[in-house]
Amino acid sequence: MIWGLATSHVPAIGAAMDSGKTREAHWKPLFDGYTPAREWMARHTPEVVIVVYNDHANSVDLDLVPTFGVGTAGSYAVADEGWGARPVPPVSGAPELSEHLVGELIDDSFDVATFHRLDVDHGLTVPLSVCWPDPGETWPCAVIPVLVNVIQYPQPTAARCYALGRALGRAVRSFPEDKTVAVLGTGGMSHQLAGARAGLINEEFDRMFLQAIETEPEKLAALSREEYIRAAGTEGIELIMWLVMRGALSENIRRVHDTYHVPASSTAAALALFEDLGAKGTA
Repeated sequence: MIWGLATSHVPAIGAAMDSGKTREAHWKPLFDGYTPAREWMARHTPEVVIVVYNDHANSVDLDLVPTFGVGTAGSYAVADEGWGARPVPPVSGAPELSEHLVGELIDDSFDVATFHRLDVDHGLTVPLSVCWPDPGETWPCAVIPVLVNVIQYPQPTAARCYALGRALGRAVRSFPEDKTVAVLGTGGMSHQLAGARAGLINEEFDRMFLQAIETEPEKLAALSREEYIRAAGTEGIELIMWLVMRGALSENIRRVHDTYHVPASSTAAALALFEDLGAKGTA
């Protein structure tokens, strides 16, 4: 594992990029905040990126919602979310590494669902665009989707997500081929889209989380799902997916860059990029 990134996956971020609005007054501060991370990632492009995200009922029917899932396909089409697919390339998979991860995770007591076919929505494509805004005809690396249920109760606990990340890191490091791998944890930060608290943003909690994800992930893993929802809103529980990313990294990391912006659409949006010094240059 060479680096990890935590980033919001707000659909409006992708729409702003697709419609050429990134330099408009509302969006410019957000995208200016991405620039240092994008420049660093362009110099450290992995062969494979694992994207931890949640489907938004576009490919995963709400009648059957797995707690955790891993995509094993050779490619993934971009989902049509009701207004046409985003004008970004389809996603190339890494089937051999995916199958290895599934086997290792199951042997590590995680009962993951396996997706042999999957259309990927903004939860995955927006983070890719945050990293690589001008991919051309193909993304610069293969992608392994890792899905987490943060929509339908009961969601996994933060502690279980952190444990999944640690198991994921072990699985990547045990792969016999020498590949450079990065991991993205997506979603958040604080936001609530409906109900009496619609529009909620809790900057104090967000900034605490943004710092603790580096230095005190166990503190964040100890919070209950109710504590996440109370502090960060009903959709703010997406932050547990950042813990999968953090768990996959070694303990020896360096913060390369972070940025925080309010609002991106109706959401507090952030990015935090970490270099994994404990496994630099290796899988």
